[in-house]
Parts: sequence; C-alpha cells; structure tokens
Amino acid sequence: MELLWLEDFSALAESGNFSRAAELRHVSQPAFSRRIRAFEDWIGADLFERTAQGATLTEVGKSVLGNARELTRRLHQMRADAKEVAGKAMRTLHFAATHSLSFTFFPAWIRQVEQGAPIEGVSLHSDNMMQCEQQLLDGAVQFLLCHQHPGVPPRFSADQFESKVIGQDVLVALQSADLAGSSPAPFLSYTAESGLGRIVAAHLQNHPDYPKLDTVFSSHLAAVLLSMAQQAKGIAWLPMTLASHDLESGRLVRASLALEDIPSEIRIFRSKVPLGDFAERFWAGLGD
Repeated sequence: MELLWLEDFSALAESGNFSRAAELRHVSQPAFSRRIRAFEDWIGADLFERTAQGATLTEVGKSVLGNARELTRRLHQMRADAKEVAGKAMRTLHFAATHSLSFTFFPAWIRQVEQGAPIEGVSLHSDNMMQCEQQLLDGAVQFLLCHQHPGVPPRFSADQFESKVIGQDVLVALQSADLAGSSPAPFLSYTAESGLGRIVAAHLQNHPDYPKLDTVFSSHLAAVLLSMAQQAKGIAWLPMTLASHDLESGRLVRASLALEDIPSEIRIFRSKVPLGDFAERFWAGLGD
C-alpha cells in the first residue's frame, strides 16, 4: 500500500470526478485511474461507483474515507516530526490560504502573530479553496486560512478538525461607476472551486427577491473579479480586505442594485491529530 493511493482516494472522494481529481493530483487521468484501482485491489472491494456523471463512494468507500484521511495526516506528521528531530528541517509552520487572503490578510496577520516570538520558518501554499482543503485533508499543510460563513458549513468534520476565528471580513457588491445600467444586470461570479463562491451562492439562494443577475464572467480568483469590475464589466461581491482601497478612492462604488453585504469570518483550521511541539505552541498562542 502506498501513501499516494490514500491521497488519490481522498482527492477523488472530494471531487467526485476522475478528471478533476487527476488534475488536483497533477497526474494523467489513466495513471490516476490505475492507482485508484490498485488501492481498491489492496482493500479487496470497490470504493467507488463509476457512472457517466462521475464517481460516488460505495458503502465500503464511505467506511474507509475517515480512516484513510486520518492515516494520511498522521503519516505526513510523522515524517515532519522525524525531520525535526534529525535536525534536517527548520521548525517551519505550513499554511494553506485562499488566494484573496494570501495577498492581503496573511502577511499582516502573521507579522502580528509573531510579535515578541519570531517564527523560524513559514511555508504558504496559496490556491483556490478546493485545493487548500485537499492540502489540509491530506496533511500536506498544518493549517488552513479561509473565509467562513455560518450559512456554509465547513467541509471538515468537527470530530477530526477544529478552528479559531482570527479576523472579520465582509463581501460587498461593487461595480465601476461607469457601468451602464441594464436588466438583467451583468454579474461577475466565482466558480465552484472558490470558497467565496460558496458563500455568495448560499446568499443568493436565500435572496430570491434580488433583481435578476446575468453571469457574464466567472473566476475562482477574487483579484480577477476585482479587475473585471474595475473595467466596468459587471457587479461582483468582493471582500473588503481586497477591495477597500478601490472603494475609498472611488474607483469602485457600491452596486446600484439593492444587494446586501455578506459578513464573513476569517478562520484558521487544523486537524486534531497532534502537530508537534512547535506547531502546537503556535496554535495555543492564537487564543480561543
């Protein structure tokens, strides 16, 4: 049995699609499919039901998933602990953060956290929410920073993961003052891989009374939607941690439609698997 198989299994269980999972794992789809089949052969049972629509976990697969993810995280942590004891690695904290937080929130936050107690090393993996979640699930990083909204439950089970609030943000519907009015209004949306997209989608579902919005462009990057809004291409819900300067300067204005702000927490997630003395002291120092 190989660690790669466990990571592949978790990626396919998360995405439900062989092509998407293979892309996440940076491998060709045929090679990915062979590795999934090898893991199923080792288990001795089918873990997925394969259909034209994708792949869904069998009852056996569901029973294996939690243990496979925990085992993956423990193996990664065992290797990190061994390197630290052997003196082959600095005491480095490994983070994953969504793009919008990596560019704006993370640098100032980590400087504030390490005041009086400098951190020897920081490794930051910046990606979309789906990739960042997979990094944490696989144990490739110790911590995940992301936006979180009460109406959008995290994809981490409370019995295996915990989190702390480390900041506040708000998503505001913004547009260029030069945007011409039309009906339906042009809408700049997030893709399904985006954590902000999940929040906005849940908000729209809870507001069927909103004026009709016509999606004209999609991206998982808030920075790209910001740029499109600046060019008067449409309306986008943008985090104030990213767009505050544009709003203050008048480069962007609040949407002409009656679209509510969406308050959001910024949370840091971790596995409940012990992380090692250095990472555990860091976590304890964040408070509750």
